[in-house]
Amino acid sequence: MLMAILLLRGDQKMPEPIYSNCEEGTLMLTINRAWEISEQRTDVTPESEYLQISTKILSRDTSFRAHKHNPLDRHTTTTQEAWIILKGAIKAKFWDLDDTVLHETILRDGDCAVVYKAGHSFEVLQEGTVLYEVKNGPYYGQTKDKTFID
Repeated sequence: MLMAILLLRGDQKMPEPIYSNCEEGTLMLTINRAWEISEQRTDVTPESEYLQISTKILSRDTSFRAHKHNPLDRHTTTTQEAWIILKGAIKAKFWDLDDTVLHETILRDGDCAVVYKAGHSFEVLQEGTVLYEVKNGPYYGQTKDKTFID
């Protein structure tokens, strides 16, 4: 049975990790709710994953030192995806490694789902829903990128 877990790392609130029911210890996705975002930086994703997402409430005078990222040789073997709901609501459904339904939830304004290994789909619940969909690339087209579950 799937159990929703809110982890604590010191005094840092952590997003909800969802693990596989058929492969122990395999992180399938993470859900971060808008209300969980605080003044303290929270890493939504583990450092070991391809997508790196963090949250933080910023005060008016916050600034970051100008920087750029160094070229690094990185090797990825799968596509990971994040949905960030700007406005509206979706019903998100996620599948385990054996293609059984793992988790279902409603994502609303400011919520974020990060998919590492889970199959996934969503249904829009509110007209005018706006979201960002973020994936690591490059994209090689649907036939190489996707296997449909249904």
